[in-house]
Amino acid sequence: MFTLTRLHQKIDERLHLARQRPAPDSLELTRLKKMKLRVKDLIQRLARSAPQADHTTRRPSAG
Repeated sequence: MFTLTRLHQKIDERLHLARQRPAPDSLELTRLKKMKLRVKDLIQRLARSAPQADHTTRRPSAG
């Protein structure tokens, strides 16, 4: 999941740089936006399907 999050950040950085150009390429912007959205959706899907840590589980007491 860390790798996907890092990829999402890299795409966001590229998108930011592309927007700052004097004449941004609309096709590149669209491609980067779609790529970023696909990665975000994948991260969210993995987060929902990953087993969540159960913090309510008690350890047996010693004694």
